[in-house]
Amino acid sequence: MTSPQFREWDSSLYHRLSTPQVSWGKKVLSRLQLRGDEIVLDAGCGTGRLTGDLLESLPHGRVVAIDLSRNMLRSAREHLARFEPRVNLVACDLLHLPFERAFDGVVSTAAFHWVLDHDHLFANLYRCLVPRGWLEAQCGGGPNVQRLSQRADALAATPRFAPYFRTFRGPWLFQDAQGAAESLRRAGFVDIETAVEPALTVLDNAEHYTEFVRSIILRLHLENIPSETERAQFMAMLTEQAASDDPPFSIDYWRLNLRARKPAELA
Repeated sequence: MTSPQFREWDSSLYHRLSTPQVSWGKKVLSRLQLRGDEIVLDAGCGTGRLTGDLLESLPHGRVVAIDLSRNMLRSAREHLARFEPRVNLVACDLLHLPFERAFDGVVSTAAFHWVLDHDHLFANLYRCLVPRGWLEAQCGGGPNVQRLSQRADALAATPRFAPYFRTFRGPWLFQDAQGAAESLRRAGFVDIETAVEPALTVLDNAEHYTEFVRSIILRLHLENIPSETERAQFMAMLTEQAASDDPPFSIDYWRLNLRARKPAELA
């Protein structure tokens, strides 16, 4: 069972800070070739900023938007109120989807890397699609946030913080293009295209970097540290290192693009 701390986010903070994720997501949506009447699954909708753009492209269609976080869904419900009744919001785990042959397509951005079993994930998504249904997605991949992760791991291994991280397991799976393609193929998908691309993101200053990394990237790491004072010190050390980067306060994001299709049924 997924723990409550993994499930929940500060959705108001995420809505304000997620400009990089939204900008990448808009590029994913721009690749869609829609008739306008499809039924689409938004797999990991967050606060619904991109779901609204998707619904604008589906004037005669419908979107089922799912997320594990009820806080995210509450924010999404407010953000997407103008689209009712063409949008349904569902609290749902991507590894336990209740749908079968329900969707013409699946869209997802910045979500799949939080799922540690991609074979299971893609098999679930395959089952959700009608024959000839499509998947268009993007998530973290390849060497995503490698520099930041190495720094956080090194700091977590120091005597000061090591007791808090003895049982901590990293929360992400960053597949490379080949590994993702193989997972999609095992699930039954065809016409598979995968690629990893850099997406270096530069934040405004030390305060912005600290808030962004703490709230979006390392929120589960920091949950292991019981003291707010020590959490702040952990982040201050990482921010000090980031100030010396070129450019300063940059995050080494890499995005894995995924495109695939469910084949037509055999005669």
